[in-house]
Amino acid sequence: MSPAAKARRVSHAHRASGPGLTLRENGPALLVPAAWAVAAGAVLGVVSSHALFVAHVVMSALLVAFVAASWRDMATGVLRAWKLAILAGTPVTLAGVAGFLARDGTALAAALPADALLAVAFYGWMLLPAPAFVYTGLRDPAVPRSVVHHVAAACSVTGAVVAALAGSPTGTVAGIALVGAGQTAGILAATALYSLEV
Repeated sequence: MSPAAKARRVSHAHRASGPGLTLRENGPALLVPAAWAVAAGAVLGVVSSHALFVAHVVMSALLVAFVAASWRDMATGVLRAWKLAILAGTPVTLAGVAGFLARDGTALAAALPADALLAVAFYGWMLLPAPAFVYTGLRDPAVPRSVVHHVAAACSVTGAVVAALAGSPTGTVAGIALVGAGQTAGILAATALYSLEV
C-alpha cells in the first residue's frame, strides 16, 4: 500500500464544520496538560481536593459532550481508536467523582473504597491513551509524528510506573510530569495529523 493510500486510512467518515469544530479539534491539546497540571498541584497540596473533584465533574461532562458531538466524525481509523479511549475514560473519570464523594464522608463512604476509585481515575488516564497513541503511530505515515505517538505511549506507561513506585509527592509529580509531557506531545502530533488529513 502506498503512503498516500495509507494516509487516507487515517481520515474520518464525516467532517463537521463551524466554530465548535475548532474547539473539538484543538481542545484536547489544551485540556491534557491542564488536567495533569491540576493533578500535580493536588499532589503537592497547591490544588484542593474540592477543586480536583470539580475538575473530575467538569471533565466527565466534557467527555460525554465531546463524544456525542464527534460521534460520526470518529467513526473510522485513528479517530475511532480515540473515541474508544474516551468512551473507556468516561467511567474511569466517574470513578474519580465517586471516589471524592466517598472520601468526603457522604453515604457512599461506607459502600465505596474511595482510594481505590481515585486510583482507577489516576492510573486509568495515565494508561488509557497509550494503546491509542500506539495505534496512531502505526497509522501515521510521517516518521517524525509517528515517533512522537510512540514516545507518548511510552511516557504514559513509564510515568504511571514512576508514580506508582514513588515514595514521595515529588516522585509522584515526576511521574505525572512524564505522562503530561508525553501525552501533550502526542495529542499535538495527533491534532496535526488530523488537520492534514481533512
